[in-house]
Amino acid sequence: MLHYSYLTDSARGRLFARLPRRLGPSSSPQALAVGLGATLYTPGIRPDLAETVLKRGRSGCASMVLCLEDAVADADVGLAEDNVVAAVKDLARRDASALEALPLLFIRPRTPEQLLDVGRRLGAAAGLLTGFVLPKFENASGRAERFLDALDLLNREVGACARTPDGAPPARPALLAMPIIEHPVTTHRETRAGALLGVRDLLRARQELILSVRLGTTDMSAAYGLRRTRDLTIYDVAVVAEVIADVVGLLGRADEGWVISGPVWEHYSGTERILRPQLRSTPFDAANSAALRDRLLGANLDGLIREIELDLANGLVGKTVIHPSHVPVVHALHVVGHEEYLDALDIVAAEGGGAVASRSGARMNEAKPHRAWAQRTLARADAFGVARPDVTFADLLEASMK
Repeated sequence: MLHYSYLTDSARGRLFARLPRRLGPSSSPQALAVGLGATLYTPGIRPDLAETVLKRGRSGCASMVLCLEDAVADADVGLAEDNVVAAVKDLARRDASALEALPLLFIRPRTPEQLLDVGRRLGAAAGLLTGFVLPKFENASGRAERFLDALDLLNREVGACARTPDGAPPARPALLAMPIIEHPVTTHRETRAGALLGVRDLLRARQELILSVRLGTTDMSAAYGLRRTRDLTIYDVAVVAEVIADVVGLLGRADEGWVISGPVWEHYSGTERILRPQLRSTPFDAANSAALRDRLLGANLDGLIREIELDLANGLVGKTVIHPSHVPVVHALHVVGHEEYLDALDIVAAEGGGAVASRSGARMNEAKPHRAWAQRTLARADAFGVARPDVTFADLLEASMK
């Protein structure tokens, strides 16, 4: 996985002061989790699934989920299972050059039993997967532990393990879990704290299996009969924003926490606008990209941009998306700006603490309280790169959407 690998060398050199780094099976789970970017969900029932995966990878998608859960009608589950197994086996037979741009692949099963059954049917081809997305993750009923037990068993049965490039013993299981916090017991206020503490205890106990934590805000909203419009972000839905805050508060702490991904943006283009557009024209005028701004507004992507900004401000990295047009927007906003990169370097270098003005003179950097932010920023820089001083979000998006 290498972000922006589809651009020419000259384009990458023009945009980046520091290029993104390649991530793969030998990378740490933390690095992989930060680098997931826009994780594109596709129904397991989709025709030509293997070709779709390869096409999305060539266009810049770095992680994909083949869904057997809510995206598939109950009557079609068997067909979807067969389709996913056939697609992954098809991909596993391709030569290395065909798989060069393969996204990190995950399957979202409905139950622990389905996880184990599909994994067994894949056999050696399961090694092509990065892992499984575990829906409605809660352990009051033991459901979450059963999911992790099934994944652990599958790792042992198929012999899937991540080895270092020199062939050393496996550092971690190859098939990893991305639990989704979305069950009513983790959503409703009266049960939430206890349920999330139970999830935290389980994640601590099975840490070697966990890649990152995801937020299922569609199910959270469903618990209250709500759905946001294109003009609003998920943070405008107060009861759901409360859940996000509690998940980050318990599972995303700087001293002991997991990478938590931003929730799904579920809107396509073409719906009616009520509120004013949310994109200033100035950055696009400076990049001679007024037409790009019009395209973003017409495709409902200004709301997505605002929500990503709020995701990052609230400690979330990456995002679940449902359409390929969302992918370059997520990635452009995850590239680290040159000034914030310099701030992060200066903060990490200040071992003894203290406070100094940033090199730009625009901010004050306090070494101790800003240290965790700086470390997270440098991890994001590894995955997504650092923009040149004169390169803006609009420049990155213009290059990605040509």
